[in-house]
Amino acid sequence: MTKLTTLGEYVILKQHEYPHATGELSQLFGALRLAAKVVNREINKAGLVDITGASGLENIQGEQQQKLDVYANDTFKAALLARGLVAGMASEEEVDFVAFNEAHTAGGKYVVLIDPLDGSSNIDVNVSIGAIFSIYRRVSSPDGPVQLEDFLQPGNRQVAAGYVIFGSSTMMVYTTGNGVHGFTFDPSIGVFYLSHENIRTPEEGLIYSVNEGNYVKFPEGVKKYIKYCQEMDPDSKRPYTSRYIGSLVADFHRNLLKGGIYMYPSYANAPTGKLRLLYECNPLAWLVEQAGGKATDGNRRILDIEPTELHQRTPFYIGSKAMVDKVEWFLHEYPQQ
Repeated sequence: MTKLTTLGEYVILKQHEYPHATGELSQLFGALRLAAKVVNREINKAGLVDITGASGLENIQGEQQQKLDVYANDTFKAALLARGLVAGMASEEEVDFVAFNEAHTAGGKYVVLIDPLDGSSNIDVNVSIGAIFSIYRRVSSPDGPVQLEDFLQPGNRQVAAGYVIFGSSTMMVYTTGNGVHGFTFDPSIGVFYLSHENIRTPEEGLIYSVNEGNYVKFPEGVKKYIKYCQEMDPDSKRPYTSRYIGSLVADFHRNLLKGGIYMYPSYANAPTGKLRLLYECNPLAWLVEQAGGKATDGNRRILDIEPTELHQRTPFYIGSKAMVDKVEWFLHEYPQQ
């Protein structure tokens, strides 16, 4: 019988590769793993109970919160709080960061930033959705309460990042700066098993992912790049295939494994882009770089952007390195007037 490696075993096995390894990071992964299992259970029975649809509330972005958004946010918050290692959490669903002031969290060395349920508007139509997480070491004194500066760190300071995709199977994919590893959930026994070790994304891909419904609003360089993707050129295997699910995690996961580019440019209705730097772009950017890909805002490396606010947005181009290089070339060749 083939030896199967669980997520918990693998994290402990690789613990020596973590900077400042103390065993705490493996406990943090335990909290995230538990929350992912609970959320997975609720997603899979969402059609059987009254938890699909809108909650009647709006998040800080002014977007309608889905009931499962709220449930997932509360689940991850409770799991992280229970471990006593996290000083605070910031979430796409919260107006401000949440300081964990309970006695057992005193001296917590880490903060977690999370998008607890990405693409939740797709739940009602049974489309893959996900959760994205990012872990930093706090920079303020551990003797005092967590501060805003602990969360406003550039992505190049992450100590761990990853996502969970809830689809035909549930997977957790993560990096600690030593490659990207994926684990598939076996619901019959409630265990994540190693299924994708040292994921490498292709240098060149054949898929482009963008909401072409916004085409007329896109920067000229992006329009030119989309036309380039659609041109007939057998030598470069064009035209490329257009694939856009509308769930960032699902689109990213497919392109990570198969090769491709995901784009969410700025446009008139979203002049600074729509995706959140801290909760979505930074963790996925680190993952893709660890897998050999690239992430940029069209001008600079995503991981080098100095954040100034919790819910900061940015244009986002991520995927196979050659494809991201190409769209950057078009953006520079055809600057906005």
